[in-house]
Amino acid sequence: MINMHRFAFIIHPIETRDVTRKYGFMSKIPEGVVKQVTKIMPPQEVSKITGVSSPYGETEGWFVAVPLVSDQMLSLPADMVTKKIIRAGKIAEELGAEIVGLGALTSVVGDAGYTVAKNLDIAVTTGNSYTVAMAMEGTKRAAKIMGKDLKECKAVVIGATGSIGRVCAEMMAGEVDSLTLAARNVEKLKDFAGELYEKTGVRAGLNDNVHGALRDADVVITVTSAVDTVIEPMDLKPGAVVCDVARPRDVSKEVVEVRDDVLVIEGGVVEVPGDVNFNFNFGFPPKTSYACMAETMALAMEGRIENFSMGRELSADKVREIYGICKKHGFKLAGFRSFEKAVTSEQIDKIKQNASEKIKNYRA
Repeated sequence: MINMHRFAFIIHPIETRDVTRKYGFMSKIPEGVVKQVTKIMPPQEVSKITGVSSPYGETEGWFVAVPLVSDQMLSLPADMVTKKIIRAGKIAEELGAEIVGLGALTSVVGDAGYTVAKNLDIAVTTGNSYTVAMAMEGTKRAAKIMGKDLKECKAVVIGATGSIGRVCAEMMAGEVDSLTLAARNVEKLKDFAGELYEKTGVRAGLNDNVHGALRDADVVITVTSAVDTVIEPMDLKPGAVVCDVARPRDVSKEVVEVRDDVLVIEGGVVEVPGDVNFNFNFGFPPKTSYACMAETMALAMEGRIENFSMGRELSADKVREIYGICKKHGFKLAGFRSFEKAVTSEQIDKIKQNASEKIKNYRA
């Protein structure tokens, strides 16, 4: 008999329309009033998640919501938001969860999980390690679908001196023809380039100008901590593949609106093993989830009841470890998303066709 370990995952509405969709009577209320309401609403259980199983384990869990929209998560005092997240974690404890995942912006508030973990009697993970793993796999698959051979690609990692950027650069080194590291601080870039060479034997190019770094890029992974977007429509060459791992996003929405010849993805949609039912519509196809959710579920299935991805420091070893655990249990990349919407194979074919036509007129 398998000893089932249970999980919970903390979510929050992305924008006010997510709130009014659940509470229809709020749709006639001004947005500012809706935010005043969400500010005082307590965290609450949203649904029970059932049917997650593989030949090696099974689990069930719950969605617990902190009813603050994205801009509130970032603009309200961090201690106030953290207390709400802790309360949501306490609800998870009361429901019977042994490990809780921090979804969306609940994973970036304050010290990215440490204070939450100290105030709970259950394990905590941000899910960031599997998020990186799926971002890397998604980028590689997207490049292949777009007809690119990575070994012939010029790759750029923007925000390369940050914790996630460093891991992405380390994992991309050696996979591509050339690698450029981009960030604002030249000295940090030089230091990291030296470390990267020692680890991988790859000599990366350096650029403190994002727009200049992007000019010839075939593949881009961007993960800055900038508040405003850093990639604009004219920065990218036709056929470029961009994986935006940052939150808030690094890629301007205008890119997908006016550039029909570049592919922007946010990382992968993950297929969840078993006859899973989330009993809640968070905008994904049935039986699929975000990578951070998948990490939480996989750790529960594996019986790894521990603080796994925590804080702002990540390691390539942990990314590889969680990738292995998830692969064992049957979690796998199922598709792509861009700006909260699925990217279809038909859309990718069209982007590829448009890029092929425009590349003839592109001058590096």
